[in-house]
Amino acid sequence: MLVVTRFVVESDASGFVERAHAALGALAACPGYLRGRLGRAFDDPAHWNIVTEWESVGAYRRALSNFDVKMYATPLLAQSLDEPSAFEVLASVAPGGELTVTASDRA
Repeated sequence: MLVVTRFVVESDASGFVERAHAALGALAACPGYLRGRLGRAFDDPAHWNIVTEWESVGAYRRALSNFDVKMYATPLLAQSLDEPSAFEVLASVAPGGELTVTASDRA
């Protein structure tokens, strides 16, 4: 599962970055977390994102109820753009070009 959370940070980017680092640390401590990244747009430095990957939607949802996630990630995530952020991965390509297609888990 892929979670893409986008932000517009008009001022105090350093404060945002510190809070994003803390949020990523809290999420990373949760079972089912695979990896996460903080990124900023090259073309408009006010636009940021946090991208995390999870073993499953259940692992991500359980992580959201973790105490440290509630303390460090939830307040930051509440400031994200109001748009869909959780995506199921339906295809991936490994280095070397091998395509793996996965069926949807949606009922």
